[in-house]
Amino acid sequence: MVRGSRDQNLYEKLVERVFDRRYRPGNREVPFERQDIAHAAKELGIALPKNLGDVLYSFRYRNALPKSIRDKAPKGLQWIIRPIGRSRYKFVAVKVSTIVPAKNLSETKVPNSTPGVVALYSLSDEQALLARLRYNRLVDIFTGVTCYSLQNHLRTAVRDMGQVETDEIYVGVDKSGTHYVLPVQAKGGSDSLSIVQIEQDIAMCAEKFAKLVCRPIGAQFMDQDLIALFEFETMKGEIRVSSEKHYRLVLPEDVTDEDLAAYRIRGQ
Repeated sequence: MVRGSRDQNLYEKLVERVFDRRYRPGNREVPFERQDIAHAAKELGIALPKNLGDVLYSFRYRNALPKSIRDKAPKGLQWIIRPIGRSRYKFVAVKVSTIVPAKNLSETKVPNSTPGVVALYSLSDEQALLARLRYNRLVDIFTGVTCYSLQNHLRTAVRDMGQVETDEIYVGVDKSGTHYVLPVQAKGGSDSLSIVQIEQDIAMCAEKFAKLVCRPIGAQFMDQDLIALFEFETMKGEIRVSSEKHYRLVLPEDVTDEDLAAYRIRGQ
C-alpha cells in the first residue's frame, strides 16, 4: 500500500533518529529494536504510528532510506535493513540492495492463457502478476521444472529472523525425480525486488523445506504484458542473479514463424 508524502516524511524522521542514535563512524552493521521507533517518536514529539512495522516495511521493500543515512554507507555499498530476530533488526552495508530488470535483454513471446475474468478483476499489480505466472506456467517455462503452486502469501517465523512473508511457494519435480521448492517474490508498479526478501526466502526454505532444492525466484512487471523473471543463488555469502529472462504475453496469432525460428536457434 502506497503511503502519503506526509506519512513518508514522518517515517523518514523516525528511521533517521533510530539510525543516528546507534550509528558510529565506520560501522557496517547498526543493530536496533522495533521499540527504538517508539523512543524516536517520543524524542521528536511525533505521534506514534499505529503500525510500527509499516515504518520498517516501507524502507525494507518500498522506499529508499533517507539521504542522510545513504550518505553514511561505506564507499560502493548500500544500507539495507535485515531482521535478526523477533522485533530485532540491523542496518547492514551491502554491495547491491535492489534488483532491476536489464533493459537490453531479448524477449520471449508466450501465448497468454490468463482467463479474461481473472485479468478483469485482479485487484493489485502484485496479485495480477502472480495470476499471470500461475495461469501461463511461467515458473515452469523459466526453470524447466514442472511446478505447482503450494501456497500464496505464506507467513511464518524463521529462526534468528522472526516473521517472514513469501508471495507464493511452488514445489516442483524434474525429469530425474529431484524435488524443488521455489519461493516467488513478485513486484509490480514502482516497487523493486530486494535482496532482503530473497535472503528471507532462502532461510525459510532451509528451515521449512530442508529436503528440497531451493530455487528462489523474483518476478517484476516491466509493463502490463512484459514480465521479468530472475533466479538467484548465494555466492561468497552474497545474493547473485544466476538467470534472468523476459516474457511477453501475447495473443496466440502474434507468435510468428520468425519468432519460432529464432527460439529454435536460441535453444540449440
